[in-house]
Amino acid sequence: MAEQMKDPQGAFLEIYDAHIKRQGSAELRAYLLRSDFFRAPASTRYHCAYEGGLCEHSVNVYRRLLRNVQQEYGEEWENVVSHETVAICGLLHDLCKIDFYKTDYRNVKENGEWVKKPYYARDELLPFGHGEKSVYIANSFLRLTREEAMAINWHMGGFDTRCRGGDYSVGEAFAKFPLAVLLHVSDLTASYIDEKRSEH
Repeated sequence: MAEQMKDPQGAFLEIYDAHIKRQGSAELRAYLLRSDFFRAPASTRYHCAYEGGLCEHSVNVYRRLLRNVQQEYGEEWENVVSHETVAICGLLHDLCKIDFYKTDYRNVKENGEWVKKPYYARDELLPFGHGEKSVYIANSFLRLTREEAMAINWHMGGFDTRCRGGDYSVGEAFAKFPLAVLLHVSDLTASYIDEKRSEH
């Protein structure tokens, strides 16, 4: 398990500015800075469930994805997947969590006394799904390639709620778009190996 990142926003913006150049990227960057993206947690109580956790998780997924793409395709990897695509998929896969969590309070007993403790609760303002919502937000600013859209859309793999309903599209997407498989694996390894998880 890695230590909590010291400056996730700085790391995110450095990667973003170095690699994401397509039309609309400046507007998306400005939107992220206006939103709660850099303050939000990545989850309510599991991986990176603290302020700034969403940004930190996004950087971790980018780093995992870069390694996975390089390992899969070798020295000529950029002839197969551009560094811009790796940055877009890694950094932007969880845009769906913008304005998704709010701080609430619950009563907890400590030393025989009830005290109010803050916690993160879901407060979905745009119920558009998970991966598909991230595609919707990103595509509102910059034009995703089909491969990028598929990877972001299906980054949850079999954990996606659509799969529970019997939708087989994730398997079809994985068969046609290897980047979707690599992003899913990168998200899993970042969440379960790299990141601090709550004990609660």
